[in-house]
Amino acid sequence: MAVHLGRPIPSSTLQNQVFTKTRPFTRHTISCSSFSPSAKFKRDYTSVMIVPTGVGASIGGFAGDALPVARALSSVVDCLISHPNVLNAAMLYWPMPNTLYVEGYALDRFAEGLWALQPVHQNRVGLVLDAGIEEELRIRHLQVAEAARASLGLPVVEYVVTDMPLEVEMWADPKSGQSTGRIKHPDSLLRAVRNLVNRSQVDAIAVVGRFPDEDLQETDDYRLGMGIDILAGVEAIISHLVVREFCIPCAHAPALLPPPLCPSLSPKSAAEELGYTFLPCVLAGLSNAPQYLDLKSESLERGCILSSDVDSVILPIDACGGDGALAFARSERKKIQLIDFTVIVILLQPLIIAVEENETVLDDTPDNLGIEAVKVSNYWEAIGVIASHKAGVNPHSLRRNRIKNLQGPFLMPANGHAVSSAKAISWMEK
Repeated sequence: MAVHLGRPIPSSTLQNQVFTKTRPFTRHTISCSSFSPSAKFKRDYTSVMIVPTGVGASIGGFAGDALPVARALSSVVDCLISHPNVLNAAMLYWPMPNTLYVEGYALDRFAEGLWALQPVHQNRVGLVLDAGIEEELRIRHLQVAEAARASLGLPVVEYVVTDMPLEVEMWADPKSGQSTGRIKHPDSLLRAVRNLVNRSQVDAIAVVGRFPDEDLQETDDYRLGMGIDILAGVEAIISHLVVREFCIPCAHAPALLPPPLCPSLSPKSAAEELGYTFLPCVLAGLSNAPQYLDLKSESLERGCILSSDVDSVILPIDACGGDGALAFARSERKKIQLIDFTVIVILLQPLIIAVEENETVLDDTPDNLGIEAVKVSNYWEAIGVIASHKAGVNPHSLRRNRIKNLQGPFLMPANGHAVSSAKAISWMEK
């Protein structure tokens, strides 16, 4: 059986070569949204959607079951930023022109204001295959890459096999309940990526690691729409490792033997039963994922997106404790105004929206963390709040009897103590 995706690169041949990060000479300056005459005097509205991976999220904890939320949200905002756990669905995916596919580690650094996102038209994608993948399974993954090139026109330019098996291990953290794991030979993965970057000057990396096929109870529960995705935690570890080292987009697809037929399979996990690979959505997402710019070492390009451009962040009610979520919740954008020759500094924060229906195994609620957030029952409400926020409409004005009488600078409660107007406004909105 012939496979024509270039030649595999012996990952040891360039092992000692010095890695030099390269980028295309021409920078692209595209907008995340199409021009709308009615919005020509407003800047783009940018929203971030987060569903942490491997935490048993009711929505987004399975095979692309948060993708419908992302599709709906992308039709409301000008620019949507999300990550592979939301946008991947094994052999399924959905193109959304105004949506940026950002790996989780990079999303955290973006939220912290350390990295910027540079939208692109196209990335040259390199493919790393675990040496532990059996020959037949490896050929099937290469055929998927060939199909993506021929049918979708995706720029998958080269592949490499690691110089030793990665030996993936996975388990559920007994304390937190979320999935985690490790790879025994991370250096082998990094050598393979370095070879691809140096030889083919790829802009993004897809990794396929061979995962164990043990019949775990967690896997059985997951196929029935319960519990956690036991694979997800170590998948995130793999992509985090590559992004941290090379500062380029990366996503992972596990290599597994097809599971036995399950007549009672949950629709939430059915996308992962469609074939021999999870690779198609990864290649599609990486093909136009934004590049990451380290603000400490690189000058900003026109069209870059900064964390200060984010208007709202939407996430599960009890998953607000991640690095990115905390950074957004505690960020401050300074808007300086000159009024009557006096400099006024106004501190702005993105609107944090916590969805109560989307529960996880975590307990990082806004109340527990001291985060100011708008709590909504479900994603229907969340998208309505974002639509109101984008339109410049107080979301509370859409609710019955939620707008109180306008108060003056001070109130005099029954106890006789004056209350500042800021607190009065807060009371009115509760």
